[in-house]
Amino acid sequence: MILERFLRRRRAEPVPALVDDGTLVVVGSCFDPARADSAVVARMRAAGVAVEAGPFVMRHLVTLPDHDAVAEATRILAADGWAVTVVAADERPLRVRIARQQVLTGLEPARERTRMAGLAQRLGGDAEGYEVLARA
Repeated sequence: MILERFLRRRRAEPVPALVDDGTLVVVGSCFDPARADSAVVARMRAAGVAVEAGPFVMRHLVTLPDHDAVAEATRILAADGWAVTVVAADERPLRVRIARQQVLTGLEPARERTRMAGLAQRLGGDAEGYEVLARA
């Protein structure tokens, strides 16, 4: 009887992956290193964003000195599902977007911002801030 119910239970359809392809909208951001990341999440909630419903794309904006640094960042971050994209290849320092889909909590932006700041500094660059993107 229990087995029958279990087998009849309908499985939820998988949610299609979000991709930073220009179709998503910015629902939160932080470019002030003194601003608490939990305040960003609270502001998103206050604006009506269903933070618990997720998922979101978290996109960090960093500058890196050259293409070797971008290649090293890509190597380091690829294992965790981060996509690394150079915004303008002819500018120096290079402006780089680092993005991946993730569930958003009050702690997640702080942890990821710290990670990106450390990575950028190690590679001779700087972390400017981040944006949280979602479907419109």
